[in-house]
Amino acid sequence: MPSKPAEARSIGSQLVLRFTAAAALLLGCGLAVLYWIVIQHAFEEDNEALAEKLFAIRADLDSSGGPQLLSRELNTPRPRERVTYWVRALNSAGEIMAESPGMSALLPVATFPVAQNAVASVPKPVMVRTQKGSFALLAAREESGASTYTIQLAQDRSVDDQFGSNFGLLVVAVLAAGSVASVLIARSVTRQGLRPLGEITRSLERTGPTRLHERVEPTAWPRELRPIAIAFDQMLDRLEDSFTRLSQFSADLAHELRTPVANLRGEAEVALTRPRSPEEYREVLESSVTECERLSAIIDSLLFLARAEAAQGLAERTLFDGRAAIDKIAGFFGTIADERGVTITCRGSGEVHADALLFGRAVSNLVENALNFTGDGGEISVELKVEPAHAQISVQDNGCGIEQKHLPRIFDRFYRADTARSAQGNGLGLALVKSITDLHGGSATAESAVGRGTVMRLTFPNR
Repeated sequence: MPSKPAEARSIGSQLVLRFTAAAALLLGCGLAVLYWIVIQHAFEEDNEALAEKLFAIRADLDSSGGPQLLSRELNTPRPRERVTYWVRALNSAGEIMAESPGMSALLPVATFPVAQNAVASVPKPVMVRTQKGSFALLAAREESGASTYTIQLAQDRSVDDQFGSNFGLLVVAVLAAGSVASVLIARSVTRQGLRPLGEITRSLERTGPTRLHERVEPTAWPRELRPIAIAFDQMLDRLEDSFTRLSQFSADLAHELRTPVANLRGEAEVALTRPRSPEEYREVLESSVTECERLSAIIDSLLFLARAEAAQGLAERTLFDGRAAIDKIAGFFGTIADERGVTITCRGSGEVHADALLFGRAVSNLVENALNFTGDGGEISVELKVEPAHAQISVQDNGCGIEQKHLPRIFDRFYRADTARSAQGNGLGLALVKSITDLHGGSATAESAVGRGTVMRLTFPNR
């Protein structure tokens, strides 16, 4: 069985998690540095106290009493004082000259490191742990007159270990509390920061065919979310335009189909009102065939437009001789043009990168359109210009022209500029041309002036 895809985590939870992780990392690093500084400071203070104690013992050994004085001091009872230092003095033969009470049982002689000469510097203490606690051990060699002594000094650091443990627990507790506080702060900040997204979501939920006029005001959003608000407004603009065009297209389509259907029905009903001669029935059938051809042309054009929009730029492009293609089109319309005294001139040369059949259909529609609206004895010019980036085809006539107010919409489906240009066709020819250029990633433009003719330009990218 295919495994179910893992559910994506929300942006809020990811922000909270990352903020908490970052805060915990920073807090942990800070507390770790603080812990190390405090423990290191305590350790250095203990080492300094240990060194001072060593100097005091050395002074006792250098005094007139020597080991006897040191032994009396070590064995003097101090019932209320906690024993912190343990001292032992050995002669050159390794015999104990003086030591703290009970030191042999607690820390035997062999426990201490090898004695070093302490004249230049104090030896570094060695840490050991026993069942009785934690001790810092130091062994130093001392020369007093003709005698040489080995001083073994131990410092009880069990209290320091306990302090370190307690302080470590405190650090962990502070880190845990800080992490919990980070979670709460992150949730509050994230909820506040993502509130505009909730408002955008509510705006999206309100969007519908009857409310496409509503817009999101980008200036009211945070800077990071303004691109989303702007893109949302632009999407609504496109949707509103598409819905408007679709509604207009539906109305135009119904109008275009109603006329031939009404003609077919009316002629048939009239023919059935009384008996007719064969010639009259033939006229009705011929008229019906004409209307059916008109319907078929509309349907074919609509099917082509639908397929062109669904193709999404998947035209089968090839390199072909553009001049040969426009010469062939001019030759096809040559007979009709000659009958009306219209001259069709072709200029330019080069290869075009496009679908040859669609290219021919687009140019044919323009030539046919120019021929329909050019008076007898007029001129039509078809020019091809091939540049590195694109190929441009211009179809120019000296016909009646188009008013400027109609130019932005002449490529819309079923749009007719005026009565003079609406006598022929179904209003889909230029829409087909526009769809073909869009399919290739090109463009279709028009320039015109009433009484001076029209120039249609098609651009096909060379890529």
